[in-house]
Amino acid sequence: MPQEIVNRISSLRMEGITKRFPGTLACDDISLSVGEGEILALVGENGAGKTTLMNILMGLYRPDEGRILINGSEVVFRSPNDAFAAGLGMVHQQYMLVANMTVLENIALGYKRAWSPLRVDLEMVRARIGEVADRYGLSVDPDAFVWQLSIGEQQRVELVKTLCLGARFLILDEPTSALTPQETDELIDLLKRMRSELSIIFISHKLHEVKNLSDRVVILRRGSVAFEGSTSEHSPGEIAALMTGREVVLPKNEAPCCEGCEALAIRGLKVRSDRGFLAVDGLDLSICSGEIVGLAGVSGNGQRELAEAINGLRSVEEGEILFFGRDIANLKPGEVIAEGMGYIPEERNTEGIVPPFSMKENFILKDSGDPHYASRSFLRLKEIDRNADRLREEFDIRSPDTRVAAGSLSGGNIQKVILARELSRAPRFLVAVYPTRGLDMGAAEFIHKRLLEKRAEGMGILLVSEELEEVLDLSDRIAVIFKGRIIDTLDRDSADSRKLGVLMAGVKESGDEAV
Repeated sequence: MPQEIVNRISSLRMEGITKRFPGTLACDDISLSVGEGEILALVGENGAGKTTLMNILMGLYRPDEGRILINGSEVVFRSPNDAFAAGLGMVHQQYMLVANMTVLENIALGYKRAWSPLRVDLEMVRARIGEVADRYGLSVDPDAFVWQLSIGEQQRVELVKTLCLGARFLILDEPTSALTPQETDELIDLLKRMRSELSIIFISHKLHEVKNLSDRVVILRRGSVAFEGSTSEHSPGEIAALMTGREVVLPKNEAPCCEGCEALAIRGLKVRSDRGFLAVDGLDLSICSGEIVGLAGVSGNGQRELAEAINGLRSVEEGEILFFGRDIANLKPGEVIAEGMGYIPEERNTEGIVPPFSMKENFILKDSGDPHYASRSFLRLKEIDRNADRLREEFDIRSPDTRVAAGSLSGGNIQKVILARELSRAPRFLVAVYPTRGLDMGAAEFIHKRLLEKRAEGMGILLVSEELEEVLDLSDRIAVIFKGRIIDTLDRDSADSRKLGVLMAGVKESGDEAV
């Protein structure tokens, strides 16, 4: 690899890229180019081929046809190491981190300069992390284990890792999906500053970010380029229409407040994090049937621990979780499910599905013993197939068939599998943690409609989201969590982004900082 490519990438071009998988044409003769200091947005519906195309660029896949040119010279990447050597770096939607290693150790794995035959110079890596963190304002704890970090914190680690390895061309796959609005604004400002040093391909379903950040946009539809042009000449709505072939309008909760019975009452709840501190510290919250309560807060303030405690996945040290009057604190997950609880978890790949299992098997994970799908310990395969075909069509899950491994699907389609399973079971209550994370606007529109339909049918919903627009559009009330406590709850008519942003920072309307 010529040294000048390592130090400077003035242009990158992909020509005629085609990639086939069994039963799927993932990329169909795709061509695109990025110039020096340019930010290119790559958008499209779930399963359109965006991530596959970028995995080809990073050497994770080999194209069946086509070529890649850097600075006008053709290059062949046989592995990610070749792409790194050429100055390319990618922050993947599914983070490439080793959970039981520290941040420092994860970054050291790829930092070859610190390696010698007898040892790894971890202090050199620590110093490099400090340089990148100071330069770009990306603070991370080098000694924290990855499994202890929130999704937002892991995203920062991935970005720091990529920059530590000397990326001169940056690929970001849904980089703001786990960030708060404030963190998103900071990242966009950071990327705008970084364009003086490198070029960026930015994959996102958040079209207002595409509009604010990118110079040009390439839209993929079912593996082909459907549009390419200047971002400034198109509104987010126009881009969404080009993606889906129709106008997309996210619905809003405008129904009268429900007066249903109390479905979930949490009182004085205390739950510890994986690091051992009280992540949920005396939390109180009440949700009625037929009501959506949005839980807004900066990532890492106890949302995950709260959701896991409600669903029996994390022990409760103190307090009550009353579910239609019964205390379900410290019940086993199966017992909580039997009570009628639905759950869309934060970690879709590790908690929401069994990746090696087929789609149709994942659809019945919670119901494999139900007489509808089993008889005398034998699975009723035809009924399982009918159920899978129905859900695949109803939720527009893009896959060759329902026999494919769920883990082989795109991130957005995995999310649809989880949503289809949970909503089709008709639970009495639903805990939805980032239900539209990684979904395109068309899919988000569909999911929002389904959540509002379930609300109208009398289901209570706890909606955990860092998307303030989503929380404001769907919620009857909005509770703001800070340091494991609800510091305020607002009716939807009195809430706005400014008020919520201030509360999420731990500052009450009086101006006092929450302790």
